Amino acid sequence: MAPNTTASTTGGLTKLLTFIGVLIGVLYPIVYVLERNLENFYIFGIEELRDVSQRGIEAGGNDTAKIVEFIVTELKQNHPTHVNPQWNVREEWFFNNAGGAMGGMYIIHASITEYLIIFGSAVGTEGHTGRHTADDYFYILTGEEHAFVAGEFTPEIYPPGSMHHLERGIVKQYRMPQGCFALEYARGWIPPMLFFGFADGIFSTLDFPTLYRTVAVTGREMIGNLLTGKI
Repeated sequence: MAPNTTASTTGGLTKLLTFIGVLIGVLYPIVYVLERNLENFYIFGIEELRDVSQRGIEAGGNDTAKIVEFIVTELKQNHPTHVNPQWNVREEWFFNNAGGAMGGMYIIHASITEYLIIFGSAVGTEGHTGRHTADDYFYILTGEEHAFVAGEFTPEIYPPGSMHHLERGIVKQYRMPQGCFALEYARGWIPPMLFFGFADGIFSTLDFPTLYRTVAVTGREMIGNLLTGKI
């Protein structure tokens, strides 16, 4: 007698849906409590980063390398166990393709609730910001960033020393004409943002060596911070 494949499939689907329902039921209160206490997990301050960025610009002028060195050195002094100090190691830099924009990236810090990077391009780039589960703060170091909101008729212009705050859940078009570098800080839920960061590499550029390097360094920093108790 042939097995009842329909009943078997229905039973398997029921078990799967039950498992998903139980998982959501268990995780939701945990996420809810964590969401209401996210501020307790942050180690970097908005004004702290604005201040170090502006002083870095004063110290380095138009020399982006000197600005980056100033910023990373001071942050390492202030947060010795949570900052990657290898800004001058070529292997720590890699391309990032996300939302159609392409630039170089260096990870200063990555954890579950925060990431801090240097991002930019010497030739400029343009793309989609993404719609994220974290607030994003873009401190312009050299060059300019232009941003556009659908329904507006004038661009937002961010020169060196300014900060562009992309609120959680908000989306914009952005452009870094010619050369532009920024200190980028995100605070909120970082893991869901990784899908946006990896999508172009998987489905568009097919640059798997860069994708591997991105995953390896991000994972190294996130796990390293978790081992110190930093969520």
